[in-house]
Amino acid sequence: MDKEITGIRAVMILEIIGKPAEHLVSTLEDFIKKIGEEKKTQVISKKIAEPIFMKDSKEFYTTHAEVEVEVEEVLYLAMLMFKYMPAHIEVISPELIALTNNGWGEILSELTRRLHGYNEVARVLQNEKIILENKLKEVMEIKEEKGKKK
Repeated sequence: MDKEITGIRAVMILEIIGKPAEHLVSTLEDFIKKIGEEKKTQVISKKIAEPIFMKDSKEFYTTHAEVEVEVEEVLYLAMLMFKYMPAHIEVISPELIALTNNGWGEILSELTRRLHGYNEVARVLQNEKIILENKLKEVMEIKEEKGKKK
């Protein structure tokens, strides 16, 4: 078997939390529209649940959308996962997905590229955290010195 399977159908569950309730629905609508505009991706169906208050909260709402998509290759499904971070994804068809070495290489390269990007962001944030902690220590020391002088 040296031919890749194409035409993969999957259902993604997108969850969202926030307020106001109407904003959640419009945000999910925007996400679904963007998913449909992704390369080699088609939205087959969508269902957006009515927003409800979060458990133990009367301030924030939660809702979800069930989005059925069809993508031409597994690579595009993996890209949707990284870009839209669904809470759940289920491949509907085909039952068996075969990939060539090249197909696996593309998926793993995309995964590696994204992980490097996330790692870079994490390192920048860690460095900014250290800088802010040091500045806070300086401010606290100055404040203590001024307090001792009085």
